Amino acid sequence: MLQISQIIIYPIKSLGGISVARARVTDRGLEHDRRWMLVDPDNGFITQRTVPLMALIHVAVGAGGLLVTSQLHPDALFVPFVDGLAVGGGLPEFTEVRVWDDTCTAQFVSREADAWFTAALKTPCRLVYMPDTTSRITDPAYAPEGSITSFADAFPFLLIGQASLDELNSRLGQALPMDRFRPNIVFTGGTPYQEDELRAFSIRDIRFRGVKLCARCPIPTIDQATAERGKEPLRTLARYRARNNKVYFGQNLIHQGIGEIAVGDALVPG
Repeated sequence: MLQISQIIIYPIKSLGGISVARARVTDRGLEHDRRWMLVDPDNGFITQRTVPLMALIHVAVGAGGLLVTSQLHPDALFVPFVDGLAVGGGLPEFTEVRVWDDTCTAQFVSREADAWFTAALKTPCRLVYMPDTTSRITDPAYAPEGSITSFADAFPFLLIGQASLDELNSRLGQALPMDRFRPNIVFTGGTPYQEDELRAFSIRDIRFRGVKLCARCPIPTIDQATAERGKEPLRTLARYRARNNKVYFGQNLIHQGIGEIAVGDALVPG
């Protein structure tokens, strides 16, 4: 039986993830997942690809908002929820931001948040939030009309089987943790890379479709505990998981339905 072993959300894109026992599935993915994002002075998205220190900033979700902490900054930052938005007071200020080839409307969070992240990362940046009124459409070449996502790279969910990581680690000199790959859903059972073939399955009453294998960028080579770069696992994956000059690990998902999923839930194929 295929069974959820981990659920991870990443409230602020490319910062540390949060492992949760259960999560609400919304129209654009897991609740809170990548609804916030850091942008540069030109409103382009910022990730660990260019700023590896982002790995060292951690986020916790509380009843009233996000608590952001890091050894990179002496103080914690609290980003409150207000009417579904994280704002720092005053009138909302909206802007157009870019994620790859997409442009969508976002709300600036606060000058306090901007100053905190700029100081921690030593690079000018601002924190933005995706309001419910913004609908970022997923790639129509892979997803049906009306499918939306958050500030994730392309799709609402990333699925990886624990057996796939175990098989990869058997080829490495030093085993790597799952956090290198930043999945939303990890499952146990089945065979290595079975997620490649999971075209349709259900978790509770929510339908999921595997639409595109995940082509890996350099982020898996960044140690999430130290922000140091290496060559693995991409060097090893390139030997047996490469196609068309890209290395694949994990399956991107879209979904139909809203509700809740939890660790221990079954993935029911078909």
